[in-house]
Amino acid sequence: MKAILDTHTFLWWNANDSQLSELVRKIITDSQNQLFLSAASSWEIAIKTGRGRLTLPESPEAYIPSRMSLHRIQALPIQ
Repeated sequence: MKAILDTHTFLWWNANDSQLSELVRKIITDSQNQLFLSAASSWEIAIKTGRGRLTLPESPEAYIPSRMSLHRIQALPIQ
């Protein structure tokens, strides 16, 4: 299965937030699935962090790619 993670799903997964449903957790942890994060989500995270509406443990430029790599999430460009 191919799955696109929206911004909240990506952030909640990385924060181990209880708002993430068990179904979504199963999809993300199933190594047979291909996971994607849209460039739009990356932009949204960067904008919210820049405006002080989101706090991350490191800059978005470091946080996003490191978490994507850690969880085998592929970048989905806007075309």
